[in-house]
Amino acid sequence: MKRRAFLKQTGLGAVGVALASNVAEVFSAESASIPLDPNIKTDWLRRWEKNLVGDARNRYCDRELAEEIGWLVSPFLNAFYYGYLATHNTKWLDYFVDWTDSWLKRGIKEPDGYIGWPKKGGDGGSSEESYSTDSLLGEAMGFRPVVLMASQILKTPELENKYKIRAQAWIDLAGQTFEKWDSRSCWREVPEGGLWVVPEFGIDLKTGNWSNGYAKRATQGFSNPDNKQNHIARWLLAMNDVTGKKVYRDRAEKWFRLMRSRMKTREGGKYFVWNYWEPGGPWDYKPDGSTRHWVGVHPNGGYYGIDVEGIVAAYEHGLVFSRDDIQRLIATNRDFMWNKSIKGAQFQRIDGGETDSRWEKSPGVLWAALVPYDETLRNIFIENNDPVSWGGMAATPWFVAREAAGQSNKL
Repeated sequence: MKRRAFLKQTGLGAVGVALASNVAEVFSAESASIPLDPNIKTDWLRRWEKNLVGDARNRYCDRELAEEIGWLVSPFLNAFYYGYLATHNTKWLDYFVDWTDSWLKRGIKEPDGYIGWPKKGGDGGSSEESYSTDSLLGEAMGFRPVVLMASQILKTPELENKYKIRAQAWIDLAGQTFEKWDSRSCWREVPEGGLWVVPEFGIDLKTGNWSNGYAKRATQGFSNPDNKQNHIARWLLAMNDVTGKKVYRDRAEKWFRLMRSRMKTREGGKYFVWNYWEPGGPWDYKPDGSTRHWVGVHPNGGYYGIDVEGIVAAYEHGLVFSRDDIQRLIATNRDFMWNKSIKGAQFQRIDGGETDSRWEKSPGVLWAALVPYDETLRNIFIENNDPVSWGGMAATPWFVAREAAGQSNKL
């Protein structure tokens, strides 16, 4: 399953998994919520568990590499992680450990000594067939739940006794993974902040050494689109939460500053709109001055749900985005994009543009990361969440866990 197919299948429930590990504010004062109906919770978790156990038999953890670690392995890691938070059943921790170990043990040592999980076209399809690459995006999406679960283990005595060494090893490897991508000149400082690029080199399939592009790694590359940058930034926030190392927070903040600079208002400042991709620097232009990728609103609304996850995570960490920004995002999703039907809710594109037949059912989606901040969006989620859908696999336990934390207004 490629990322476009993943986003096509996610629907309403996929975009609500931005649970931070140190949320200071869960529900806004103007949206104090009635607790989730216990009958709904019980039904959701029963159906969710049956489906998740069945789907986990696919064992993506045993074979997926590079970017697919993100799109195919991390949804299960998130489901197990939030499942543990929602139920406190160590069954989900056992699943988590099994899947994580299976993925991590398949890493290989690359020419610069770092561990990676490369394959041909591993960066999402832009690399040449003559070399294999690993993927910062895939690793960031995978390591985020890993470091968060490691933190749970290390602060829970009964779990620490069994898994302490393994949890610390996970955190250490995640830190080495950050160093790997940083040392490969994939981070770029720009006037508005900073961003990550996809490198234009890899492991030569004939020699096992770096391909020719390695020598130009500091000036070449291709800027990741916003949704990928936001996935990476959320991983960095988790790294900061768990390790306390300032470099992770600083890098995330610089990306969020750039992200905020790309967000424009429309209709007299009521709503937000932004492009899927914009050039980050000279490396993103062709010799004739044209950009290497089209610039505009993407017709697949799932990408924007991911962006909002990043924005909400930044807000909950006190970075860049304000309450006014969150309220404007709520207005965009609720007052402009939504069809005003709770049952069978549908959403149009963020810019109101025509629906693309490739994403006929998802030109826009519920920005479920905003659910804790608006009662209407919360009601839409409760009415439309499907615990047995691909998106509901992680969103269901996320919502249950966050609702429980929200009743005390603190996680």
